[in-house]
Amino acid sequence: MTAIEVESPARLHLGFIDPSGSAGRRFGSLGLTVDGLSTRIRLSRATSPSNAYVVASDVARPEIARAQVHLERLRQTCNYSEPLSLELLDAIPPHAGLGSGTQLALALGYAVTRLAGRNWSTRQIAALTDRGNRSGIGIGAFEQGGFIVDGGRGDATEVPPVISRLPFPANWRVILLFDQTFAGVHGDAEIEAFRRLPPFTAASAGRLAQLTLMNVLPGLAEADFPLFGRAITEIQAAVGDHFAPAQGGRFASRNVARWLDWFAARGSLCLGQSSWGPTGFVITASADEASALLHAAKAAREVGDPVRFRTVSGRNAGARINESTTTTQSLNS
Repeated sequence: MTAIEVESPARLHLGFIDPSGSAGRRFGSLGLTVDGLSTRIRLSRATSPSNAYVVASDVARPEIARAQVHLERLRQTCNYSEPLSLELLDAIPPHAGLGSGTQLALALGYAVTRLAGRNWSTRQIAALTDRGNRSGIGIGAFEQGGFIVDGGRGDATEVPPVISRLPFPANWRVILLFDQTFAGVHGDAEIEAFRRLPPFTAASAGRLAQLTLMNVLPGLAEADFPLFGRAITEIQAAVGDHFAPAQGGRFASRNVARWLDWFAARGSLCLGQSSWGPTGFVITASADEASALLHAAKAAREVGDPVRFRTVSGRNAGARINESTTTTQSLNS
């Protein structure tokens, strides 16, 4: 093998179950892998150090610095000194709540370790690249896609384990709301935000656990959209209000929040914000419903409004790998 291409999908982080660990395990996350947004890299052996390079497409250029940091750390850990060429072909928008950092780290980690002859697991790569500290959703998205619930962190947890994975119904759709004028909380600010947040009550955590087990997951398993959608919206409200002191309100972007109110007023049952935002989402029971809502939203959108919309499907597959010139494969095929 002389080259490897990895395409890893974006994900929505739909909320924590117990951010404070009132029952002994902290966090616990719900998430959905989505199609249409991904990070794609190509790593290849170079013939000499002078022929090695790092290049990026226009959309992936903001990720060059992060990619170089990960690449150097991985090379040192693998004791791999051969020259490499890295192409950043596509990238999930950074700091938008879509898991860009984790997918870049895992894609690079997978590529470097395979070229170095190491058969490391995704979870080993996550630990090495300092991903999965609070949530295992991005790792689950990389490994298998679909709708994922992780079990949070216990005293001995290295990476939160995926405890449930269900396919997302093929006919359901997700309308994404982007505010390109706003960046979600990240890095040191995110660490400080978690430190300053008030405790999440045991009663609230119990309610979210009940909603997850008895509404969200059965709703997915039986394609019962109202059961699923109302539960996700209630979880989003509880988690958003808890994080409001750190992000300025239930939802980080006032522009996105205004549009979420607009969708709710038109009967949308399932909506919220992914992670720290600013990306918002509206999930619908059909492509026709998503199309009608999107058409109405674009008609109502005023000139100069910074919010943009995009409809995507759920993705029930993980990262796609292409080694040299072989046929593209999926991690869970």
